[in-house]
Amino acid sequence: MRKTILTGLRPTGNLHLGHLFGAGQNYVRLQDDYEFYLEIADVQALTDNFDNPEKVRKNVYEITKDLLAIGLDPEKVNFFIQSKIPEIAELTVYYSNLVTVARLQRNPTVKTEISQKKELFGNSGESITYGFLGYPVSQAADITAFDGEVVPVGDDQLPLLEQCREIVRKFNSIYGDTLKEPEAVLSKNTRIKGLDGNEKMGKSLGNAVYLVDDEETIKKKVMGAVTDPEKIKKDDPANPDVCMVYYYHKLVNNEENINTICSECKKGSRGCVQCKKELIEAMKDFLRPIQERRKFYEENPEEVDKILQKGTEAARSKAIEQMAKVRKAMKIDY
Repeated sequence: MRKTILTGLRPTGNLHLGHLFGAGQNYVRLQDDYEFYLEIADVQALTDNFDNPEKVRKNVYEITKDLLAIGLDPEKVNFFIQSKIPEIAELTVYYSNLVTVARLQRNPTVKTEISQKKELFGNSGESITYGFLGYPVSQAADITAFDGEVVPVGDDQLPLLEQCREIVRKFNSIYGDTLKEPEAVLSKNTRIKGLDGNEKMGKSLGNAVYLVDDEETIKKKVMGAVTDPEKIKKDDPANPDVCMVYYYHKLVNNEENINTICSECKKGSRGCVQCKKELIEAMKDFLRPIQERRKFYEENPEEVDKILQKGTEAARSKAIEQMAKVRKAMKIDY
């Protein structure tokens, strides 16, 4: 019997190349070998966007189209909407009794995000909601509601998975051996840098290429990419290892071209403008089949609805079965 894999994405915007080369490639690789449930985590998205529900609703469909476009097969992956599975909310309530506020505040991922919020809204921390602080508990419910055994994550998400494992151990110590401790599967590229060299990429930083970006947008972003600051003139030798243009060539170009680019860069026979123009073409070629698949779903929204409905029905059935075991263990199967 195949193991169950559970992963989720918050629908807060379209996917960019960082998502594709990180989690996305992992998803495509794993979909053949597991019973795969992919959660569109609209409830978790509302922890950051509770005052903008229209954005979350729109992005549920946007991110689903992106995921289908990168090669996830709806015959192999159960796409489901988090808010359509009430068992997750029920399990979150039960788990909230097993985790202290102090433990949530010590979670490295949560600490980082709280610090970012304090920088944006002031140092008092008054902008931190109960829902935001508790989202690791909700994530634990996401995973265990489907008896998830394997969870694809980036390295920054490992503390959240460890919190889930702690909750599972606590639950089992009280109510008996009911839940499985999930294992992490790290993607080959755990994090992709932005075009500006930043370790993080995103819309607010303007350093990410999105799967939906058109040719003019890609051109503008690539032409602003950071290169070797020591290369002043066109024929100056440079270090490709500190150049974000070369970094992205290695992601989207073929090996022969990459080797040529590296050699010419070091010898000073390649200018940065030429290199950026070649990257633009390579990126367009790389994204073309993805954007063509996405266009199909854009033009056929009823197909996206069918995929989400089918996957949500399968997920709900799985969650109902799991919750029967949980309630029995907790002596609340009245």
